[in-house]
Amino acid sequence: MPLPDLALAILALLLTPGPTNTLIFLSGAERGLARTLRLIPVELGAYLASVLPLLALAHLAAPQMAALRPAIALAAGLWVLTLALRLWQRPAAGQTAPAVTAGRLFVTTLLNPKGLIFGLVLLPHAPPVQSVPLFAALVIAVAVVWAALGRALPHGSGRLLPLLRRAAACWLAVLSVGIVAGGFSA
Repeated sequence: MPLPDLALAILALLLTPGPTNTLIFLSGAERGLARTLRLIPVELGAYLASVLPLLALAHLAAPQMAALRPAIALAAGLWVLTLALRLWQRPAAGQTAPAVTAGRLFVTTLLNPKGLIFGLVLLPHAPPVQSVPLFAALVIAVAVVWAALGRALPHGSGRLLPLLRRAAACWLAVLSVGIVAGGFSA
């Protein structure tokens, strides 16, 4: 796959609203852009921790990795559902701690099914010396976009953030079902 085509495929997948993007968006709304930017190395580290071993094994053990897909999907789906429940249960007022923490973002990104696609499908089509830096740069760029989108929400009334948390919780619950179902199909 030519590098420009690979870049577009990576970008399209990264921009798709999923669990990691939802948390970065919510963090941008809660914390603002500057404080959310501090979470981007956490996201990148989690993606690399999941993608690099998959990339290394892509040619050696692709059939065995495919057999693990349902278990990975179940774990990821349960984690995303847990996040949804935690967001839904957060009090509407008086909650000073942000809903998005570095630990939650790391585990969510580590279990993100997109990592399987990057490590087993997309990145093996180019030399790692080209594909991995490209992937890292695009992860950073897309995270900045999602954080900026979250920050762009109006913050005047104080009523929007609890509503946004509830909407994010509903979206994460829907994603969790899709993740588990997708892991058991195909």
